[in-house]
Amino acid sequence: MQKTQSGFTLIEIAIVLVIIGLLLGGIVKGQELINSAKVKNLAGDFRAIPLLIYSYQDKYRALPGDDAAAATHLSGATAATTPAASQGNGVINGNWNSATPTDETYLVWQHLRLANLTTGSTTPGASDYLPGNALGGVLGLQSGTSLAASSPIKDGAGNPLRGIYLICSSGVAGKYVKQLDEQLDDGNTASGAMLATPTSGYAIGASATPTASIDESVAYTVCMGI
Repeated sequence: MQKTQSGFTLIEIAIVLVIIGLLLGGIVKGQELINSAKVKNLAGDFRAIPLLIYSYQDKYRALPGDDAAAATHLSGATAATTPAASQGNGVINGNWNSATPTDETYLVWQHLRLANLTTGSTTPGASDYLPGNALGGVLGLQSGTSLAASSPIKDGAGNPLRGIYLICSSGVAGKYVKQLDEQLDDGNTASGAMLATPTSGYAIGASATPTASIDESVAYTVCMGI
């Protein structure tokens, strides 16, 4: 007696393929939404930090970090002592990525937090003191400069990044860097108000990387002049 062997019909196979296609489409779309959310979060940092500075300035008639009377304005605040004799001059002196607890650019975060303008540790030197971005990188700011040697990044022509305040965010994947520049600047990561350079080996005054050379798998430091 001959046995018949059953299998999938063409209709059943088609249904399975449709389901797989929908699942894959959902995964891709979900990843796009996650990426979009991260870019929005990163962009939000660049937009929010100037507002924090202006709010502090409006309240205390001084700049956070540069505030010579910070200890008077804020309970538990530390007044910067470096660079020497520069406090209260209307400039947030120092490099954006300073790790020196007496620098103005380092203490800016303590002043903003003690003023209840943002959240985070108010203890200089604490492991969670420096603010981070959505990708685990570090955020920082400094006043603008016309000197290439003091600028966070130079553009493709060797000119320093310009702005009243220069805001930097490190450890940003190349795929997000491109989207950030398109959203906030001119779409060229080596010109305009936003510049990018690889985070690995980063040093003040590094040269910006053109958009065409951005590697999506590499982490970059992105700086923007406001």
